[in-house]
Amino acid sequence: MLDWTRRQGLVPLVFAFLALVAPGAFAEQPAGTVAPAAAAGDGPVVFAAASMKTALDAVAATWKTQNGKSVPISYASSAVLAKQIEQGAPADIFISADLVWMDYLDKAKLLKPGTRLNLLGNTLVLIEPADGTSTLKIAPNFDLAGAVGDGKIAVCTIASCPGGIYAKAAFEKLGIWSAVEPKLAQADNIRNALTLVARGEAKFGVVYGTDAKAEPKVKVVDTFPESSHGPIVYPAAIIAGSKNPDATAFLAYMRSQAATKIFLDQGFAILDK
Repeated sequence: MLDWTRRQGLVPLVFAFLALVAPGAFAEQPAGTVAPAAAAGDGPVVFAAASMKTALDAVAATWKTQNGKSVPISYASSAVLAKQIEQGAPADIFISADLVWMDYLDKAKLLKPGTRLNLLGNTLVLIEPADGTSTLKIAPNFDLAGAVGDGKIAVCTIASCPGGIYAKAAFEKLGIWSAVEPKLAQADNIRNALTLVARGEAKFGVVYGTDAKAEPKVKVVDTFPESSHGPIVYPAAIIAGSKNPDATAFLAYMRSQAATKIFLDQGFAILDK
């Protein structure tokens, strides 16, 4: 399968730290940009699913205007971030794009008890470049493989990235998995899959509705039925080893009226618990 991953460099300080605690751990597993450890007086270090970047950057900016503290944020696939946290990366808060990787850390007792909550919901969409002309409608056995022809369908890693896992589940439910599997271009996180479509390097892509809204160079062809994949839930929690006094406050701030407006404007659903 073609590896179309766009690799970004790790911040040297954190990379050196992770290499020390887990030598060779990232030799074959690309990660997103990792935030440096917070300086004295900074807000909590947040490790968040790549699909949150547009909205969470805005939330962090409003937080800073209110209290003067920056919030260092690392964006990557939830799987990559969970593994980094497991290996000792200096995160205070983790926000996953699915329940699986939060459960993974929970079972390892790496979450601060009583802090976990389901923060946001999302949708799964089929996209194409903004100048595309597809009239595909998502339905059982729809001919996505035929529509893509010799092109590619951009997804994030189907084995571990939540967006890729949701995509595979939808393809299987709709009865087209065997036809589309050879045409997948897998990126290390969902924003990199989005970029492949935005650049015209993939004819179609499967991303979250919020990703499509954040990128003017793509458009939504159709939305996958909720029944075709598991619920898209973004849980958040404080990491057990966090010592940043603002971690609890920032987690609560993401439920504030100001943050809620940002998340809603970006297309996320707000979950009650």
